[in-house]
Amino acid sequence: MTNSERFTIGFYFQAMTRILVSPGQFFRELPGNVGFRQPLGFLVMSSLFFTGASLTCIHERPVLMGGILLVNAIAMPFVTAGAGFVVMTMTVGKRVTFKRFFAVYAFATGVTLLASWIPLFVWLTEPWKWLLIAIGLVRGCGLRWLQALTIIGCSIFVLVLFFWALVPVILYVKGLT
Repeated sequence: MTNSERFTIGFYFQAMTRILVSPGQFFRELPGNVGFRQPLGFLVMSSLFFTGASLTCIHERPVLMGGILLVNAIAMPFVTAGAGFVVMTMTVGKRVTFKRFFAVYAFATGVTLLASWIPLFVWLTEPWKWLLIAIGLVRGCGLRWLQALTIIGCSIFVLVLFFWALVPVILYVKGLT
């Protein structure tokens, strides 16, 4: 494992600063062989902060809610990147590896998680996250703006339909308890 593949606290703060200052340059300079270690480490660190900070606003069942928030914060970038990758493959063809595609989603999500715990900030952080993802897809994955926006729009639509379809199942399971 080379130094460029290692995840360190120093890398975390450098990446955070670079994304906040110049996201286009950060995504443009992503290594061609980016793996899962640095993006996942970045996402986990931000998710831990998000979970801890969110618990300051949660008073019932904090351990359960903390676990749910942590799993959700780490898993959703995989889900959204997976949906986006499928949409990209179906619409414009496979342009980049899933590792690179996931890295864009993980770094964009990790940055926005730092403010997402504040009540009602979701109205700011969600559009910001999707804007960062679009910048990452254009600068880091070589897509055109229209392609990036199409991928994002279609993947959001697919995810909304998927979770909407789960509502009857959740209500059924909830009725059994």
